Amino acid sequence: MPATERDGGPVRTDAASPGPRAAAGDAPCAPYAPFLDGFQRILADAATTGRRLTRDELQSRRALGARAAEAGHAWRDLVRAHLVAGRAGRPRTADPDSVLTVLEQAVDAFADGYERAQRLVMRKEEAARREFIDDLLSGRGDPGRLAARSERFGLRLSRAHAVAVAEGPERYDESDAVPRQVASELFARFENRRILFTTKDGRMVCVAPADQDDVLTHFAKHAYAAAGGAQAAIGRPRPGPVGIGHSYEEALNALDVAQRMGFDEPLLRAADLLVFPVLARDRQALMDLVHNTLGPLEGARGGARPWLETLVAYFDSGCVSAAAARRLSLSVRALTYRLDRVHVLTGTDPTDPVQRYALQTAVIGARLLDWPARPLRQV
Repeated sequence: MPATERDGGPVRTDAASPGPRAAAGDAPCAPYAPFLDGFQRILADAATTGRRLTRDELQSRRALGARAAEAGHAWRDLVRAHLVAGRAGRPRTADPDSVLTVLEQAVDAFADGYERAQRLVMRKEEAARREFIDDLLSGRGDPGRLAARSERFGLRLSRAHAVAVAEGPERYDESDAVPRQVASELFARFENRRILFTTKDGRMVCVAPADQDDVLTHFAKHAYAAAGGAQAAIGRPRPGPVGIGHSYEEALNALDVAQRMGFDEPLLRAADLLVFPVLARDRQALMDLVHNTLGPLEGARGGARPWLETLVAYFDSGCVSAAAARRLSLSVRALTYRLDRVHVLTGTDPTDPVQRYALQTAVIGARLLDWPARPLRQV
């Protein structure tokens, strides 16, 4: 007795007619029908004869796979659609192994086209994202276009933002293990926040709304841990697209100041270091101050460096001689001798509260200008 629909057996009357079973399976596939074009015809013919798919048939599957990827359809749904269509369209007289072989070839070719198109889409998306990031951080992009593109990359530029930059012992790009680890930690904790993580010029960068300082400090903490000692700086919050570029520049300048001044704190804030860019703004005036105040030290025995190091240790120790001597591994008597020599050479007494301000400012300027390693005429 022939099987009936109630029995669960096949109800097709011939190999070419889909019958009720196909109708039952068509509904889940309906949204994907354009990407299954010709599939059941190929299945019916190839599975019945046991042949392999032709070059043209395989190419048609690849082309449809590419179209599905470009349309943004999920791979799991597309595979399910093929399975449903294959079950509905299998020939009654075909060997099951032949049906599976045809299905395997068709889906494999479809996957090849899908993956190629997806890689191309991803490359285009990454290029667009990189262009957006470069325009955003440079501060030179058109504000209107940046604002229009920002939602796509997770930012809302109508709000004020701040930028944190982390610099580690190595240069990174987003594919490296350290940035991937930092990004994973960041988005695991703040998955619902509108933040941007990227790399630029070998550094890790995080952009977050101005009222979400916890995001930036968390970023700095995990960058330090993942990179084995990365130093991070946070720029001041700024409004609008152009403000993000300014905050980024402030963070970079803070890292540069930290390197020149020997600051080793893992987290720096540009707002706490404003005196340094103020001093460096008029480089000629700063060079004149260093030359006039500290220039005489170059004529001393051993050059200016040991005397400058003495002053740095003294000022960094809060002008406490015993603490400065420990920093330099000197006796207090030896340190006092050096300070007296500085007084004689420069005419300014570092131990005098009234005179030390100009001397300390000149020392800061020397560190910013990398003097005496770089002669002032070359700065």
